[in-house]
Amino acid sequence: MLLHKLHSHHPWWSAMVTKPLCPRGIKIIRDGYREVTLNLELKIPPLLLMIIFAVLMYIVDTLFPSAGLTGHYLVALVLAMTGIFFIIAGVLYFYQAKTTVNPITPEDSSSLVTHGIYRITRSPMYVGFAMLLVGWSVLLSNVYSLLLVFGFICYLNRYQIKPEEQALENLFGEKYLAYKKRVSRWL
Repeated sequence: MLLHKLHSHHPWWSAMVTKPLCPRGIKIIRDGYREVTLNLELKIPPLLLMIIFAVLMYIVDTLFPSAGLTGHYLVALVLAMTGIFFIIAGVLYFYQAKTTVNPITPEDSSSLVTHGIYRITRSPMYVGFAMLLVGWSVLLSNVYSLLLVFGFICYLNRYQIKPEEQALENLFGEKYLAYKKRVSRWL
């Protein structure tokens, strides 16, 4: 009933209900009346997502502690520093190219960055976030928390990177497709 009221009084709601942003989104039926698609693509900023996963990893470590590793502080530090390097390099090359760093609006990209760190990976900032999470898992010395890093990567691939790639393909066409064939998404 609520959906019917919203649909009849608000044209913006009608557009959301009848033309979902993501046809492969999660479909919800309310009161058997209307189908609403919940679109998770490009909704959670990757930095926030990384923080959420880091907190989840800490919770897993608290609930399911595992044996500590010797010398893990140095390994965690190296992973974290490498991750920070990838993130900073990715951001700097975007600023240098005067293109958007906002991961929620990839359609605002003004240029395709393919040099520097972008010769190694198409997603250096996301590689950096993943390395930070792996470093956090090593610091926690918890094998179970490492599983959440894979969850983070899977979520990013589906709900962040694929929509970004589609937007870049729409913007830059063959140039982006050639770059995509040349350079890996991760490493």
